[in-house]
Amino acid sequence: MPVIKYPRLRDPLFYEWDRKAQKCGLRHTIYAVNGDQYTGEWLDNLRHGKGTQIWKSSGAIYSGDWKFGKRDGYGSYSILDPATKEYKRVYTGWWENDRRSGRGTFFYSNGELYEGEWSNGLRSGWGKMHYKDGSTYEGQWLMDQPNGQGLLQLPNGNRYNGGWKDGKKHGPGKYFYPDKGQLLEGIWVADIPKCGVLVEFGREDAPAPPELPLPEIKLQDPAGVLAEAQAMFDDSHN
Repeated sequence: MPVIKYPRLRDPLFYEWDRKAQKCGLRHTIYAVNGDQYTGEWLDNLRHGKGTQIWKSSGAIYSGDWKFGKRDGYGSYSILDPATKEYKRVYTGWWENDRRSGRGTFFYSNGELYEGEWSNGLRSGWGKMHYKDGSTYEGQWLMDQPNGQGLLQLPNGNRYNGGWKDGKKHGPGKYFYPDKGQLLEGIWVADIPKCGVLVEFGREDAPAPPELPLPEIKLQDPAGVLAEAQAMFDDSHN
């Protein structure tokens, strides 16, 4: 009995071409249509693992961890200075889902610096901000603003330690004036002290103490005050 042989079924050629085009593992530089380039590891045709991406339009560069096509893990992001043609660091730290998340350091273009925690690309958690005027803030952050408890130190040595809300002094706090040897302790609302007590500490050693010391407030015995008031009341009715 004759044996009939049927031709082996084969996938269309474009399946084979697509399979060969899929990128997995370590690859040399891959260029996108828009000129962007990536060198590093791939998984299922996505940037995954260690790799470096350069964006042609901005000249920015990211080198670090990737997860399914997005920056995720530890990495550094820098931009190209058009004047010097050198790269300047913008952010070094942890990423999640293509956004700054976890601990990291951000270098601002005006020379300011933030070291601390991030969430969803914003300063959130505990961190320290170095401002260009020389002042620093260290404490809690929420949605890119000081929020919670924190310490603000000014270049002249004055400092505020207390509550914050939406980037402003808010709630109980203490404002120290070492140059005057005074301390204001009270309640702040939207950066304005609403009530408090001003006391002196180390006035003799202060570099610029006020001309006159604060008057002393002598607390009297409540029983004596009541007795004096009663005597005045009796005299007025005799």
